[in-house]
Amino acid sequence: MRAEQILPDHLSQVERNGTTIRKGTVAAFLANARVLIDPTQEPGARDEAEADLIAMLPALRATGLFEVLEIRDPALRAWVQAH
Repeated sequence: MRAEQILPDHLSQVERNGTTIRKGTVAAFLANARVLIDPTQEPGARDEAEADLIAMLPALRATGLFEVLEIRDPALRAWVQAH
Protein backbone atom coordinates (compact mmCIF):
# COMPACT_ATOMS: atom_id res chain seq x y z
CA MET A 1 0.00 0.00 0.00
CA ARG A 2 1.23 3.47 -0.88
CA ALA A 3 0.77 6.64 1.18
CA GLU A 4 -1.65 8.16 -1.35
CA GLN A 5 -3.91 5.13 -0.97
CA ILE A 6 -4.32 5.95 2.72
CA LEU A 7 -4.50 9.72 2.36
CA PRO A 8 -4.73 11.05 -1.21
CA ASP A 9 -2.79 14.19 -2.15
CA HIS A 10 -5.94 16.30 -2.32
CA LEU A 11 -6.83 15.55 1.32
CA SER A 12 -5.03 16.80 4.41
CA GLN A 13 -6.87 14.62 6.91
CA VAL A 14 -8.92 11.47 7.21
CA GLU A 15 -11.32 10.14 9.83
CA ARG A 16 -10.61 6.71 11.32
CA ASN A 17 -12.84 5.28 14.04
CA GLY A 18 -14.09 8.76 14.89
CA THR A 19 -10.60 10.25 15.18
CA THR A 20 -9.20 12.83 12.79
CA ILE A 21 -5.76 11.95 11.48
CA ARG A 22 -3.92 14.79 9.76
CA LYS A 23 -1.08 14.57 7.28
CA GLY A 24 2.18 15.07 9.09
CA THR A 25 1.08 13.58 12.40
CA VAL A 26 3.83 10.94 12.49
CA ALA A 27 6.49 13.49 11.50
CA ALA A 28 5.22 15.89 14.17
CA PHE A 29 5.33 13.08 16.73
CA LEU A 30 8.97 12.39 15.88
CA ALA A 31 9.91 16.08 16.11
CA ASN A 32 8.20 16.50 19.48
CA ALA A 33 9.59 13.22 20.81
CA ARG A 34 13.10 14.41 20.01
CA VAL A 35 12.46 17.54 22.09
CA LEU A 36 11.18 15.50 25.04
CA ILE A 37 14.15 13.14 25.11
CA ASP A 38 16.73 15.92 24.71
CA PRO A 39 17.86 16.98 28.21
CA THR A 40 19.31 20.23 26.82
CA GLN A 41 15.89 21.56 25.77
CA GLU A 42 14.43 24.48 27.68
CA PRO A 43 11.47 23.67 29.96
CA GLY A 44 9.13 25.78 27.82
CA ALA A 45 10.03 23.82 24.70
CA ARG A 46 9.52 20.57 26.55
CA ASP A 47 6.12 21.73 27.88
CA GLU A 48 5.02 22.72 24.38
CA ALA A 49 6.19 19.42 22.90
CA GLU A 50 4.40 17.50 25.65
CA ALA A 51 1.12 19.35 25.02
CA ASP A 52 1.41 18.76 21.28
CA LEU A 53 2.12 15.07 21.83
CA ILE A 54 -0.86 14.65 24.14
CA ALA A 55 -3.09 16.21 21.48
CA MET A 56 -1.86 13.88 18.74
CA LEU A 57 -1.78 10.59 20.68
CA PRO A 58 -5.39 9.64 19.78
CA ALA A 59 -4.59 9.99 16.08
CA LEU A 60 -1.39 8.00 16.41
CA ARG A 61 -3.22 5.26 18.26
CA ALA A 62 -5.96 5.25 15.62
CA THR A 63 -3.32 4.59 12.96
CA GLY A 64 -2.04 1.61 14.95
CA LEU A 65 1.46 3.05 15.08
CA PHE A 66 2.24 1.78 18.57
CA GLU A 67 0.90 -1.69 17.76
CA VAL A 68 3.60 -2.09 15.12
CA LEU A 69 6.51 0.04 16.34
CA GLU A 70 8.00 0.24 19.82
CA ILE A 71 9.52 3.45 21.13
CA ARG A 72 13.19 2.78 21.95
CA ASP A 73 13.65 5.40 24.65
CA PRO A 74 12.30 3.82 27.86
CA ALA A 75 11.25 7.12 29.46
CA LEU A 76 9.42 8.29 26.33
CA ARG A 77 7.81 4.87 25.92
CA ALA A 78 6.55 4.99 29.51
CA TRP A 79 5.32 8.57 29.05
CA VAL A 80 3.33 7.63 25.93
CA GLN A 81 1.84 4.59 27.67
CA ALA A 82 0.82 6.76 30.64
CA HIS A 83 -1.00 9.24 28.42
